[in-house]
Amino acid sequence: MFNRWFGGTRVMRKLMERVIDRTPRRELRWLDVAGASGDIATALERRFARDGVKLKPLVLDRALEHLPDGLAAVQGDALRLPFHDDSFDVVSTSLLIHDFEPPEVRSFLAEALRVTRTAVLINELRRSWTHLGLVYAGMPLFSKITRHDAPASVKKSYTIAELREMIGSEPAEFHKFYLCRVGIIIWKNA
Repeated sequence: MFNRWFGGTRVMRKLMERVIDRTPRRELRWLDVAGASGDIATALERRFARDGVKLKPLVLDRALEHLPDGLAAVQGDALRLPFHDDSFDVVSTSLLIHDFEPPEVRSFLAEALRVTRTAVLINELRRSWTHLGLVYAGMPLFSKITRHDAPASVKKSYTIAELREMIGSEPAEFHKFYLCRVGIIIWKNA
């Protein structure tokens, strides 16, 4: 529900469209790191199939017990991805980066770039006073867990300047989206 209503699926769709526009391949192996229920992977797989693009998502998570049956998934650590170099066309993550300290962000990015052939896609929150205000305004709509998690996530999230610094010299595109989201594409060998 949150990914549909608050932009998570839309942001990842826009980022994936940029990758698809830049590659001649019509079939892409996609690793979705910390993909939670797999809702974004499933939605995008269906969406791009209508355009003749076959996404082959694999969701990586720390614990497989909470994932739905039938989802292609593997258990693993985002900081030590259990795959060979260049195993996927695209590696992505949604709302994971803000849970990492800067050295962990850099470790994740190095691992993601190692296992992708084309690009790393990041769908993340942007820290701002506006975003925090929106979270507090929405409190009556949230569950007990979300009332705690939402403000904590915004406070832990990074500014675009901080994200740029952690990405370093890698060729990257930053796209701002509504509700204080940022989409980042880090191109490999661009």
